[in-house]
Amino acid sequence: MTNTVLQARDICKSFHDPVTIQILNHISFSIDKGEFVSVTGKSGCGKSTLLYILSTMDTDYEGELFIDQESMRNRKEAELARVRNEKIGFVFQFHYLLNEFTVLKNVMLPGLKLQKYEEKEVEHHAMERLKMLGIEDKALKMAHQLSGGEKQRVAIARALINDPLIIMGDEPTGNLDKKNSEIVFDIFKELAEVYNQTLLIVTHDQAFAQKTHRIIEMEDGRIIS
Repeated sequence: MTNTVLQARDICKSFHDPVTIQILNHISFSIDKGEFVSVTGKSGCGKSTLLYILSTMDTDYEGELFIDQESMRNRKEAELARVRNEKIGFVFQFHYLLNEFTVLKNVMLPGLKLQKYEEKEVEHHAMERLKMLGIEDKALKMAHQLSGGEKQRVAIARALINDPLIIMGDEPTGNLDKKNSEIVFDIFKELAEVYNQTLLIVTHDQAFAQKTHRIIEMEDGRIIS
């Protein structure tokens, strides 16, 4: 049990507008440290809704969510924000970099927000992450000067800055060509297998999913395999 990073227990979610539609139906699974897990399924099957709940952004659901073996039930928003910043790294389809900042500053932002380390130390951590991803030479470039694939690598470095327990991705290769998708996949694989980083990635890219350690397949709000 001690290796379990995230556990969903019997999670249900409905929208009431104006009729009740069940979006998630008794979802249960757990993810262990160092696992690289993908969630797949057709558009509208509930995978992004599930990710919102697992990332503590959506608290309106039934069932239990445990992160680092602690229940996220009935937590105040400030506590959940702290869990998100400290324990979860996010990588989205769009990189959401701030164009007015350098690459280095973009990577540092969640670290500065956490206020756990001095700025110099956060900067050092940020450079380490950029080195890990082979883009330390871009550190002082402005975000808008990078290619799409480079921007996504910067977004991954930013997700890693606070040494999160788990990285959650929402279609992180959805905006990339085949070559850059493969680069991003290889980075995730290395993070899991070399650095023992836990990853949970929502994707509709079957080629990407097939290469992960485990696939959670969804259909109509249920896990089917």
